[in-house]
Amino acid sequence: MMNASLQKLSKNIEWEYSEKQVSAWGGMRLMKELITNSKIMEEFSKLPLQVPGSNSGYSPIQIIECFFVSVWLGALKYTHAAMLKFDEVLKEIFNWKRYPSASTFSRFFRKFTQKLIYEILVPINKWFFSQISIENLTLDIDSSVITRYGKQEGAKIGYNPNKRGRASHHPIIAFVAEMRMVANAWLRPGNTQALSNAYNFLLETLDILEGKKIGLLRADSGFFGGKFFEYLENKIINYIIACRLTPLLKLEISKIKNWLNVDDGIEIAEIKYQSSKWDKERRMIVIRQSVLVRPKAIGKMLNLFGDDEIYKDYRYQCLITNLDIAPYQVWFLYRQRADSENRIKELKYDFAFNGFCSKSFYATDSAFRFTMIAYNLMSLFRQVILKQKVQHTLSTLRFKCFAIGSWIVKKGRKKVLKLAVVDKRRQWLDGLFARAIDLSPPFAF
Repeated sequence: MMNASLQKLSKNIEWEYSEKQVSAWGGMRLMKELITNSKIMEEFSKLPLQVPGSNSGYSPIQIIECFFVSVWLGALKYTHAAMLKFDEVLKEIFNWKRYPSASTFSRFFRKFTQKLIYEILVPINKWFFSQISIENLTLDIDSSVITRYGKQEGAKIGYNPNKRGRASHHPIIAFVAEMRMVANAWLRPGNTQALSNAYNFLLETLDILEGKKIGLLRADSGFFGGKFFEYLENKIINYIIACRLTPLLKLEISKIKNWLNVDDGIEIAEIKYQSSKWDKERRMIVIRQSVLVRPKAIGKMLNLFGDDEIYKDYRYQCLITNLDIAPYQVWFLYRQRADSENRIKELKYDFAFNGFCSKSFYATDSAFRFTMIAYNLMSLFRQVILKQKVQHTLSTLRFKCFAIGSWIVKKGRKKVLKLAVVDKRRQWLDGLFARAIDLSPPFAF
């Protein structure tokens, strides 16, 4: 007599194998249209990419395209990217006769030097943003920490709030707020200060955004420095930057008597302040929030100014700006910079921000910057093709748009991609395909 476990097993659906080629990613046909019609691969072909040494080698254009697709589908390592070689339908969609191995991807990025990164990544980003018909931009500059666990070049012990004492890289990123895109990104050693080389980074970023007007630049306290302010003022760029609360600045804040109540538990004041290292005084906006009314208020520690009870009841934040608008408006504008923190989170969780790490620093840096281009292309898809008010994350888009069962059939001499989609979703997908097919630079948002 069959025991209970065997009876239960016998009721389950049986399985068998098939030679039929089926893909879980039929929706990537949309991204094929976007890549083709955006003309970005044509622009890559004009750049000094390293060509293979033999006729059997892979075209660098195909390696880049395969890399983008692997990032969109969740790869974090070269071995993850290489797994797509088993998806025959995906290869048909993108017209790949074969797919690179993990070592092919790795060799490709190891060929990059600092000079080659500049000769390829700057021009392609410059072309991309020249095709976007928005002239006035808000630039948010931020830095982050990528913890490393091996002995990679540039992985140094520095500021690492989550893994103290662990080696890391310290990237700096410039976001275009209006388009939720990355204008520029550098990977830097982990012991680099946020302000280190920020001037050259900003110079390169402005070169990439040539022809655009930077209406406002926002940054955190890591970019608080007199030379940085002077550079922005000479370029006639408006800025709001969080202040580093030095002892002298704390003293000046402690002298404030006139606070303007703007909301429950929130008061704002402004002062003029000149550091001993500056050649002139600058405008400071000071915000304090009551801990009793707003226990989750951001700002410095309650005992910032010693044992005086009045200072223990508040958290303080200070902004420096050259804008000539009301203090509350300055704070309101700066708070919108928080969206760049959301972009960094998305890059970390969805776009292999901390992946594709090699022993060579410039190999890691080049892969890092290529993931930023993959991010921008997906942002273009979200805003020009998808056109929804809610900016879905990539993980949501994978399920919403790309995870569609599919297979290839032949109709006469043509190949047709069959997509397993229920009736009520077909009209919506048809609309996306129509926009993707009609896409052409310049891109209208």
